[in-house]
Amino acid sequence: MASFENPVLVLVSGDYSTVDPTVAAKDDPQLAMLRDLPHTICGSVSACAQAAKEAAVILQWSGTRAMLREALALAGKVRWIHSKAAGLDNLLFPELVESPVQLTNGRGVFSSSLGEFVLAAILYFAKDLRRMIRNQSAGLWQPFDVEEIRGQTVGIVGYGDIGRAAAARAHALGMRVLATKRHPPAAPDPLVDRFFVSEKRSPEALHEMIALCDYIVVTAPLTPETRHLLAAAEFAAMKSTAVVINVGRGAVIDEAALLRALQASRIKGAALDVFEHEPLPAGHLFYQLENVLLSPHCADHTTDWQEQAMQFFLEQYRRFCAGETLQNIVNKRLGY
Repeated sequence: MASFENPVLVLVSGDYSTVDPTVAAKDDPQLAMLRDLPHTICGSVSACAQAAKEAAVILQWSGTRAMLREALALAGKVRWIHSKAAGLDNLLFPELVESPVQLTNGRGVFSSSLGEFVLAAILYFAKDLRRMIRNQSAGLWQPFDVEEIRGQTVGIVGYGDIGRAAAARAHALGMRVLATKRHPPAAPDPLVDRFFVSEKRSPEALHEMIALCDYIVVTAPLTPETRHLLAAAEFAAMKSTAVVINVGRGAVIDEAALLRALQASRIKGAALDVFEHEPLPAGHLFYQLENVLLSPHCADHTTDWQEQAMQFFLEQYRRFCAGETLQNIVNKRLGY
């Protein structure tokens, strides 16, 4: 059995930064799950300096990048950092990238819920649920035609865990699945009809794929290569009936170009869970457009999402203490 003797520094922010975080954590069911581990809950690195110096592990639970940077500078014994979140674009900094410390993330923990959101968005537009709800509220009996998604094509931009979850659900309903990937898969994927290998910023493969798609699902991480990967040229390459669904990172899409495409009905619509700037400010045009389905970055917030995230960390910690290979090891230079 693994020996839980590696001290963990848990970085938290928000409410915990203004009170004694150890006291506040007693009322937090997820942080309470750490009770069997040697750990220090830290809302201010300056107040946890000694614990940082002794830590073998840093759990980036809800702390900021600045907190992590400050902690890493003190943590001479740390060998592993785990981020609760899957996205790392707001976390990485040069000292971390260059350090020998292993970094893991929450990739895959929330993929199932995000895959379900993708399916819900597809059905929302195919069955015109906005019109249905509007007519119901107005007391109108106005039958209209709807689309069948069986036989339609969904394209996944950045085929990873979230993309695979979306593909599984689309495939089960008879949709044709296409996907972009930086490197061709080593073996055939039964969920994907065709892969388009995308080389860095070369747009040819992406344009070829999205021109075929009824739904384009963005699940790519945000890196220098993927920032504004979908911009004016990409929206111009889409069908006029295409719907864009973003459950990856907001800045993978050039939102100004997307707004222009939506306002001009260049594409049919968009379902967005992530945005370039969050929270989305009041009065933003996305709130007003009839062809937008907007989720405030909570498509994966199931009632137990935080518990799932902590359970994953606890299993990772067990692996770490037992000397086993960790899951979700991040290539810090690539950013995922």
